[in-house]
Amino acid sequence: MSAHEPAADPHRILKTFSALGTLTAIYPPGHPLITEKLREADETIRHHLKDDDALRIDIIRGVVHLNGVPSEGRGDGHDGLPIDSLHIRRGVSVDEIATLAAFLGRGKLALDSPVAAQLTSRGVEHISVARLVPLDTRWRAHQWPERPTEVLDPDYEESLALAQQAFEQLSSDRLLDIRTVRDLVQLLMCRVATSNAALAQILAVKQYENLTYCHSVNVAVLSLLLGKQLALDEETLAVLVEAAVLHDVGKTRIPLELVKKPGALDKRERKLMEAHPVLGAELLAEIDGLRPLTALVALEHHRSVVGGGYPDLGDGVVPHALSQIVSVADIYEAVTGARSYQSPTPPERACLLLARLAGSKLNAALVKAFVNAITFFPIGSIVRTNRGELAVVIRTNADDPLHPVVELVDEDIRGPLGAVDTRARDADGGYQRHVIETVAAPGEAVDIRRFLPAARVS
Repeated sequence: MSAHEPAADPHRILKTFSALGTLTAIYPPGHPLITEKLREADETIRHHLKDDDALRIDIIRGVVHLNGVPSEGRGDGHDGLPIDSLHIRRGVSVDEIATLAAFLGRGKLALDSPVAAQLTSRGVEHISVARLVPLDTRWRAHQWPERPTEVLDPDYEESLALAQQAFEQLSSDRLLDIRTVRDLVQLLMCRVATSNAALAQILAVKQYENLTYCHSVNVAVLSLLLGKQLALDEETLAVLVEAAVLHDVGKTRIPLELVKKPGALDKRERKLMEAHPVLGAELLAEIDGLRPLTALVALEHHRSVVGGGYPDLGDGVVPHALSQIVSVADIYEAVTGARSYQSPTPPERACLLLARLAGSKLNAALVKAFVNAITFFPIGSIVRTNRGELAVVIRTNADDPLHPVVELVDEDIRGPLGAVDTRARDADGGYQRHVIETVAAPGEAVDIRRFLPAARVS
């Protein structure tokens, strides 16, 4: 999906299935009303699956989520559907949609027995449904570390320590050492953002739950990369990095158990969490020595490019350009990190998510520049080729971002098997290899430094 196409409307898809269920319960198979509604459902789903492998809609505490992202409006209006979760995979047929509609409309789907088996027995293999049961999942949630188990670059390690020190000081006594902030900004700009090892840990899949201070350091580096892609001057870049590294300080005023809560927030908890931009802006505005835009970015980083989002600053109030940059970096960093309730999203899927949000929530030009800067398969990513080979991305190609230079490795990622430029073509002009997906590192954390170029990036 291009950055200019609107995101899929999960409410419309749910309403279509609800209407299909109702029509199927009333009319016989093949009725014109059912046929027309099936055609509408099929077109909508195929349009979304054009550039994505799956369409995942979940109604969590009344909020409709599309592929993990909450949408505007409530999901309480879809009471005609006896389900809370609808996942559709590429390859779905009209017959499968019709079969599911018949089950939903005529009450044939027994949600207290294995749903997958019921659907598969009727030839439905590309759709799954479920009812979400509210549970306290705290003790069943996957426990991810809160930062990398091993930091591969000493400057990145120092930046995390400085950020942790600053956030803990803010949390305990609402004070902030400006010298620490200045040192952190310089360290990120001059050392961390030029380190292949650090960028590999920031850009690729993160097997840790990057909360607050670690998240903020990563967002600052990603914002810096986007700022450089936009050719911002050094002074503006410094303003951007300071604002980005402090954009989430309002979360130091939110109870830690709420920030770290596994699963969805209820209405009261969400309202409290959504107060963190205002809390952060107020906190930063009281601190002498910070740049004026730092508090503004903290206030606006959850505002949309068309003037929506939170906090409510009035209709049509568009965020500052630096706030828009941080918003792009913030979303990418959040989804490529782990959460107790979901595994990290691979970079290529995170880029597609940004594209879906472009024009409605995010600035489309900034999304395009960001994806061009980091690419679908950034340095340090562990990937699989169409030949079944496992490889580590060691260099990206600006002129062909989908075909990076990779180091082929064994399945345990212990030794290099040779570097390959996936841009290489055969005698007929076709690519010899394609990177088809990012994969998680097997077993324990993998030290990829031995595969990366030692030289720093410019």
